[in-house]
Amino acid sequence: MAVRQDIHSSDIPLLCQSCEARHRGVCGALDSDQLVSLSKTSVKRNVQPGAELIGDAEMIDSYSNVLSGVVKLTKSLSDGRQQIVGLRFAPDFLGRPFEFESAINAEAATDVSLCSFPRATIERMLRASPELERRLLKQTLKELDQARDWMVTLGRKTASEKVASFLLMIATNVDPTNAQDTGSAIFDLPLTRADIADFLGLTIETVSRQLTRLRADAVIRIENNRRVFVDDMSRLERRTGA
Repeated sequence: MAVRQDIHSSDIPLLCQSCEARHRGVCGALDSDQLVSLSKTSVKRNVQPGAELIGDAEMIDSYSNVLSGVVKLTKSLSDGRQQIVGLRFAPDFLGRPFEFESAINAEAATDVSLCSFPRATIERMLRASPELERRLLKQTLKELDQARDWMVTLGRKTASEKVASFLLMIATNVDPTNAQDTGSAIFDLPLTRADIADFLGLTIETVSRQLTRLRADAVIRIENNRRVFVDDMSRLERRTGA
């Protein structure tokens, strides 16, 4: 875990200067004084794949901005079965303000970097900053739209379209600037084949078969069973059935 930092330059805390969450995430709603105040209680930390970030029914004492990496959200049943219900990317906000107990599991799917701050601090700032409240509401509504789109993917799309939709989601979220500027993308699969199958409601064999098909059709290239190259994002998008 990194040491707390509150050294400032040009009125912006050093901790915040190179942070994408300050520009595209909820912290973009804060002015320099508010960033200084938040940074004094913030801690940047790195976690390894498989580390639990939030446990189901766990008391919430902090929130986080995802700075890099992919976080896997799951719901658990009483008999121990789990279902992947979502993924979080940088600069998403992790947590639900004004809730005292978590209703979801959050686990690092890859190496993840987080900027964490106490619940009391962010909830106090939400009450004092309408712009921060609006920014968080906007992100919440975005997540709702994504959940609805994913319901269509799971309920109506073919296996081939589901796998293509998953790859497109990863490509556009892991490195959105690269995908937009060049029309291509390179990324490592953040989930195992088993997790991808769970997320898409398919079998592992079906996922592997569809990846092989996309590779045979030159829509993607795969190296070392995990690194994916998409030379033409429009071709991948056409395979999603959208």
